[in-house]
Amino acid sequence: MEKPTLVIGTSTNPGRYANMAIKSLVAKGFQVIAIGLREGTAYGVRIVKPFPEISGVDTITLYLGRKNQASYQDYILGLKPRRVIFNPGSENDELEERLEQAGIDVVHDCTLVMLHQGRY
Repeated sequence: MEKPTLVIGTSTNPGRYANMAIKSLVAKGFQVIAIGLREGTAYGVRIVKPFPEISGVDTITLYLGRKNQASYQDYILGLKPRRVIFNPGSENDELEERLEQAGIDVVHDCTLVMLHQGRY
């Protein structure tokens, strides 16, 4: 089984891109963990509040703007993912530099497009 993808900044609102990403990831068979400000469920995935104790995360895909990422930086680094995807609007030079220094791949792309094009 694939190592899980952690979606940070999700919601139960199907009009939100993070929610659409969960739907696409699940449809393609990926194991998904979701973090949002409110608990709920999206496509069979339980959305939990920050900061759950988890391990073995392969990919983190961010749907948070720079100003909302501050409290997540140490958490993200501590999970030691293989890569972090900065979706449009989530770019953050400071966090990106910290990730690269830790040997974590930084990807500037759209998770939905990557999944659609088979580049995920």
